[in-house]
Amino acid sequence: MPPKGKSGKGGKGAASGSADADKKEKAPKGGTAVKVRHILCEKHGKCMEAMEKLKAGVRFSEVASQYSEDKARQGGDLGWMTRGSMVGPFQDAAFALSVSSMDKPIYTDPPVKTKFGYHIIMVEGKK
Repeated sequence: MPPKGKSGKGGKGAASGSADADKKEKAPKGGTAVKVRHILCEKHGKCMEAMEKLKAGVRFSEVASQYSEDKARQGGDLGWMTRGSMVGPFQDAAFALSVSSMDKPIYTDPPVKTKFGYHIIMVEGKK
């Protein structure tokens, strides 16, 4: 009797364990949404000027206000963006970045090229 019950329990345990593992594998790495800011420039040269300002210690939001050519909210804030709502290279870069603050931003260097131009991306949160 005990061997039969044991194998039954083991089977159930293994089945539920693998189901949990499947769920974890399906969840994309790095969460499903990022709170992102960016600086978008059509020309590579202008984007590199913005990059120099960031490296000199100017706040990300100030550089974005000066240099970004898109209609993003003030300071380059795009808010929360979900996986699948961004163009490929932008999304890949955004989810690969660590979360940082505007005082000590971690951003894409070199800029990310998309059909819209060159982006300097920073991530303020992940969920």
